[in-house]
Amino acid sequence: MWLIAFAVGVIVVNVTAPQTLVGVIAPDLGLPPRWAGLVGTAPLLGYAAGLFFLVPLSDLIENRGLVLALLAAAVASAFAAAVTTAALPFLALLFLLGAACSLIQVLVPIAAAMAREAERGRVVGDVMAGLMVGILLSRPLASLVADALGWRAFYLIAGAAMAGLAPLMLYRLPVRRPQVRLGYRALVASLVTLVRTEPTLRRRALTAALGMAAFTAFWTAVALRLAQEPFGFDHRQIALFALVGASGAVVTPLAGRAGDRGLDRPLLVAAHLAILLGLGLAALAGTLAYGPGLLLLGLGAVLLDIGVFVDQTLGRRAVNLLAAEARGRLNALFVGIFFLGGACGSAVAGLAWAAGGWTLVCAAAAGFGLLAVATGFLRTGFLRQPA
Repeated sequence: MWLIAFAVGVIVVNVTAPQTLVGVIAPDLGLPPRWAGLVGTAPLLGYAAGLFFLVPLSDLIENRGLVLALLAAAVASAFAAAVTTAALPFLALLFLLGAACSLIQVLVPIAAAMAREAERGRVVGDVMAGLMVGILLSRPLASLVADALGWRAFYLIAGAAMAGLAPLMLYRLPVRRPQVRLGYRALVASLVTLVRTEPTLRRRALTAALGMAAFTAFWTAVALRLAQEPFGFDHRQIALFALVGASGAVVTPLAGRAGDRGLDRPLLVAAHLAILLGLGLAALAGTLAYGPGLLLLGLGAVLLDIGVFVDQTLGRRAVNLLAAEARGRLNALFVGIFFLGGACGSAVAGLAWAAGGWTLVCAAAAGFGLLAVATGFLRTGFLRQPA
């Protein structure tokens, strides 16, 4: 389980880190400013494509072989990206790298399938801890490597790290042969059926998407706020601030264990309230002097991240208790839906920052949090038996 948790943390870095490296990669490859954002967008689009067109294969073919094949594709794409000098091939390679990194969502159902049902929340929480630490550390690590060795070194190191996972995966992962007898086209088409027929999936994916929207809105704009007075942070200091949020990942194994003990519903409500409290502290921090402002901003970031991580961990646990024969597709749908929420939050953050600065960004993010609270109460009911 710890190998899988470590692996997903290493792999997800390739999806989220390029957003931090846009400023150095785009000029080096001759990308004009209006197209520079494609450096961060390409791996995310590839990851989304992989979720919907590659991850369903985990319900069709043997999983360990699929993991190794996608891992090899990710390694090759990372090494090729490190030496490519033209913009268009580089963006295509980032798309392929993101698509191959969707193997993360093949590993999660493998971990869930290895656990007894009574321990599935704990196992999913352990794996989620690795995933969230990887996401949060990706930006500061990428910045530090690029500052010291150049951005191409980041892709060489990332490729080497993933290559080092291959023999471990070959030796330690179990063989998992799915029982589904559908063809590939029918398997992909069944995604729509699963969304329509699984209310737990719809409910948990929606709250996770709203939480992720609040998360990305905050982390998209916080660098802009930290660069202003009274903080005046430079690029490296902003990268180090991102490490603060990583501490929130310690709650994911605890959340999974609490879900196994039947505390799913109250813990979900507490997670949504933590999101709102964190954003309230962050908004207040923007009006204070350097010391207290930085302290409250860091505390707000930790509370926000804890709330989002707990929501996602409980959601994954609930989804992995559904139809075992569709576990790969269910995970793909869950992640794909909250991924769309994250993209929405990032877009809203840009508009809110331009219209009203940091306070409006926090208000918009809190709006997503309020919708998550409303979804939990109005659609599920606080006192009902957890799905």
